[in-house]
Amino acid sequence: MAVLPQKEARQMRAAQVVDLPEHALLPGFINLHTHIAMTLLRGFADDLPLMEWLQNHIWPAEARLVGDAFVHDGTLLGMAEMLRGGITCVNDMYYFPEAIARAAAASGMRTFIGCVITEFPSAYAQNAQEYLEKATEVRRKFYGKERISLVLAPHAPYTVKEETFRKIVVLAEHENFLIHCHIHETENEIRQSVQATGMRPLAALEQLGFLSPRVTAAHMTHLIDEEIALTAQRGISVAHNPRSNMKLGSGIAPIAKLLQAGANVGLGTDGAASNNSLDILADARLAALLAKVNGSPTAVSAAEALRMATINGAKALGIADQVGSIETGKQADIIAVDLGTIEAAPVFDPVSQIVYATNREQITHVWIAGEHLLKERRFARLNESELVGMAEQWRAEIRDSGRNV
Repeated sequence: MAVLPQKEARQMRAAQVVDLPEHALLPGFINLHTHIAMTLLRGFADDLPLMEWLQNHIWPAEARLVGDAFVHDGTLLGMAEMLRGGITCVNDMYYFPEAIARAAAASGMRTFIGCVITEFPSAYAQNAQEYLEKATEVRRKFYGKERISLVLAPHAPYTVKEETFRKIVVLAEHENFLIHCHIHETENEIRQSVQATGMRPLAALEQLGFLSPRVTAAHMTHLIDEEIALTAQRGISVAHNPRSNMKLGSGIAPIAKLLQAGANVGLGTDGAASNNSLDILADARLAALLAKVNGSPTAVSAAEALRMATINGAKALGIADQVGSIETGKQADIIAVDLGTIEAAPVFDPVSQIVYATNREQITHVWIAGEHLLKERRFARLNESELVGMAEQWRAEIRDSGRNV
């Protein structure tokens, strides 16, 4: 990608010229934590506490439904939604990584595929060792594929044993894996850890040698000051999921304190089953506003929220030298936001206007690695009506499978 003054740019030979005089060009958004295939469970079990939601609704539904087809179709639907919301890179966590990879290849999305690791059996694997072995196999199959990377994704300290965490640390160092894990999501998780180990989850993971710059920790909602300092010291990246945290009653993460301590904080939507949309722009706005609730209007600025949605996510994924900002030499993961609308007028500060006043429907164009994947909100690769029809077929199947339990 080259960044030039308009006069010089117009002198260059180009296969296509796109004039957007009333738009702002931004680096593409990075969704640092989600479960894309769960888009098919959007609105399936709303307004419930996390563990009741998981144990009584989500996990039983996944046990009935999740397979290669469910994951592929749900991921493709979610990636289409993300593209129209300006998301160009995603850090996912779900089963059947090969199905996710096929959806990523079809959509053009830059995708970090988190290979789930847990002690519990699923349609994908029967135990932690099998999850680990499959993660290594899939990583080798897709190593070097354009826009696709594989990540180890231990689900959480309450679903993964100490022995498995130790194996993950060794494998990550040997095979150069990044790691993606839910940590400190709820107060109940912390109570369980203290009862079982005498330590809070982060302290237990520190003792296992798990905490490092490889790790993206999703949620980190309940942290004491010592844990905030430890997060920064170990170079952990935090995936802040403000809307999902609020909807599940998990709490408000101390993002301002984490940033002040020097921790890298990005943004995630979580899955559409708990959000209920994959809308990073909405999460960026909420991240800035929530940080101000305790009385400091300067806690997280619009510019900081935008960095959380872009370059901070790139840093977490080790690709800040490639994407996350618009600079000469980086790949062209770019989005265009229409600021020539009633809702955006007048524009004094474009960054402030984007974070506080615009919505994802004003994102009209998306490029990933220079490929023009969204043009005037129309997909270049995907068929919108087919995706909606597919989602309706899955709705009927999900509804009917529940009746037959």
